[in-house]
Amino acid sequence: MPVSTPARRIEQEAYARWLAWGVRLGFSALVGTFFLYVTGLVPAGVPPERLPELWGLPVDAYIAATGAPTGWSWIHRLGEGDLLNLVGVAVLAATSIACHLRVLPLFLASRERALAAICVAQVIVLGAAAAGVF
Repeated sequence: MPVSTPARRIEQEAYARWLAWGVRLGFSALVGTFFLYVTGLVPAGVPPERLPELWGLPVDAYIAATGAPTGWSWIHRLGEGDLLNLVGVAVLAATSIACHLRVLPLFLASRERALAAICVAQVIVLGAAAAGVF
C-alpha cells in the first residue's frame, strides 16, 4: 500500500476538512428545512394531505397536477416548505465541487499537474451536470 507523502497528506486533510464541513452544513440544512416543513411554519406548495393521491403518478402527470418546478426553477419557490429542503440537497451536491476547488491550488503549487487537471475536469463535469447539460 502506498504511503502518503507529507504534501499529499495536506491535500487530503484539506479535502476532508471541507467535505466534513459541507456535509455538516448540508445535513443541518436538511434537518432545519424539514422541521419548517413538518411544523407548517413554512407552508407547502403541495399540501401534505394531497401526497397519497399524487405519489403513484408518473413524473409528467405529477408535475402537471402540482405545478412542481423542474430544473433549477425551485430556487424561485423557496418560500414553499416542500421545496425548501432542496437547499440542503444543493449544499450537499455542491460540497464536492468546493472540495475540488479547495485542493486545486495545492496541486498546482506542488506541480501535480495531472491531479490539478483531474480536479478541473471534475469541477467541469459536476458543474455541467448541475446545470442540466447531461
